[in-house]
Amino acid sequence: MKTAFSLVLSLLLVSTALAEEVGQKTVHALSLTGEPKYGPDFTHVDYANVDAPKGGHVRLGVAPGTFDSLNPYIVMGTAASGMGLLYETLMDSTFDDISAEYALVADSVTVPDDHSWVEFTIDPRARWHDGVAITPEDIIFSFTTLMEHGSPRYQFYYRNVVKAEKTGDRSVKFTFDQAGNRELPQITGQLPVLPKHYWQDRDFSQPTLDPPLGSGPYKISDVKPGRSLTLERVKDYWGKDLPTRRGQYNFDKISWEYYRDSKIAIEALKAGEYDFRSETSSKDWATEYSFPAQIKGDFITEEIAHTRPTGMQGFVFNTRKAIFKDRAVREALSYAFDFEWTNKTLFYGQYTRTQSFFSNSELASSGLPSPEELALLEPFRDQLPDAVFTEAYEAPKTDGSGNNRMNLRRAAILLREAGWSIKEGVLVNKQGVPLTFEILLVQPAFERVVAPLVANLKILGVQASIRVVDSAQYEARLEAKDFDMIVYSWMQSLSPGNEQRNYWGSVTMDQVGSRNQAGIDHPAIDALIDTIIYAPDRASLVTATHGLDRILLHMHYVIPQHHTRTFRVGYWDRFGRPAKSASYHHGFPYTWWIDPEKDAKLRDAKGK
Repeated sequence: MKTAFSLVLSLLLVSTALAEEVGQKTVHALSLTGEPKYGPDFTHVDYANVDAPKGGHVRLGVAPGTFDSLNPYIVMGTAASGMGLLYETLMDSTFDDISAEYALVADSVTVPDDHSWVEFTIDPRARWHDGVAITPEDIIFSFTTLMEHGSPRYQFYYRNVVKAEKTGDRSVKFTFDQAGNRELPQITGQLPVLPKHYWQDRDFSQPTLDPPLGSGPYKISDVKPGRSLTLERVKDYWGKDLPTRRGQYNFDKISWEYYRDSKIAIEALKAGEYDFRSETSSKDWATEYSFPAQIKGDFITEEIAHTRPTGMQGFVFNTRKAIFKDRAVREALSYAFDFEWTNKTLFYGQYTRTQSFFSNSELASSGLPSPEELALLEPFRDQLPDAVFTEAYEAPKTDGSGNNRMNLRRAAILLREAGWSIKEGVLVNKQGVPLTFEILLVQPAFERVVAPLVANLKILGVQASIRVVDSAQYEARLEAKDFDMIVYSWMQSLSPGNEQRNYWGSVTMDQVGSRNQAGIDHPAIDALIDTIIYAPDRASLVTATHGLDRILLHMHYVIPQHHTRTFRVGYWDRFGRPAKSASYHHGFPYTWWIDPEKDAKLRDAKGK
């Protein structure tokens, strides 16, 4: 009897142990859209050349801009460009599989089926630049430090983590306050890893110009505050043979030179002061890049196609302001932006009108809501405009002639219905308060785009003004949400998730440093965001994102502007690059290299 009982007990214990092991997996990568593109035995990414030569010094330009800190993880100060090359994260995405993350500082990751926790095992090769091994203590210190002293965005990103604990000599486990959120393990994998032995006796919360200790492919070699920063390649970089790193980080040195404005920066580029520029101005692209070296072929201009989501750029209403709380007012003012004329006259026809917050992807809504979308939207019918259910969104359109009379007439009707009227040429509400606001800019070149909008608003009796401030003032005012209207953009991935709360969630409406610039506080939007985050499969995620997009559009938080499906780049012809480009990035400076023959030829040409 005792033997039989012992046997049953032993079998029960074995079964329990097996049950505890079932329902979790240890993998090299995590994906939100099925299987990762690259399997566990992959040797390199498709868009890298593993035989790319190392060497050379590449120079980049930053304009407008300055910097007074080498700490990119805090609110205070303005961090220098390129700091991400000093640090590594637990996992990393690739430029052709952006919904997946692959092991980096962690060489494997374990998750249960319900995604209620994640455990990372550190690569035994992982080292800081001083040769000290990266430890679980570093990981826990990084999490704690960023939560306590980092930018508020980290408190938001990792707010669902309730425990970070060491589970082995090389392993760390993060436990979440909820199950079912498939994105949380990947968000945790994005944790920047900081060296405890370096920072524990320093004040992490303050800006610093002391070159910090990192573990990435580059380290700082020279700093001229506000003027330039130079990084040098770490020759014994521990991760150089990782499949996500092979054939990349090929330049021995990378420098960033800072310029007061884009015009000065472009002239410096043409003078050969730096090597590569990704151009965002359609006017400059159309008018500034035809010069002797370009005509001769020593300087290359190129448009590189991409398939990444382009998100939303637009004029953003700060709905915290009383004048913009009325949706009808926001909709009316959207008719004052004549995109077709602007695109033809100012943008040289280079742009497409943005009609979605998830442009250039399957996540963009179109037509009327599907039955599946309606099931998500119906509970909020009384809190949403009828247009969400009955109209396909389309931004106001003109014939491009510059005669915007019909749209302005429609705007005037909407404003009148909302209780506004013209008194002595000025639009006022029932209390006699004029509709007056300021459009805050950081790039002087954008004034030419905003000025026609201001002129059309004036016809409506709206008193709008433009204010251009320097980058430090601009960032400070954005952090504090101290503006009426700005030009702003939200990039999107193919796998939206927790970041949507940071963009549009009520929890971030008053949060310093959040990206909820519009001040959105709407229960339907909060509900759709939760549905996206907890979507059990791709189809459910796409449906919920369509619904979210539809609400954001019809609530008129933004006057949509434009996007392009190419990267516009100009560079001196001294580079080699892989035959295959990544789907979502032009690859510079990660996968390009100095071509010795081209470089010598260019030097000869410049010498002449």
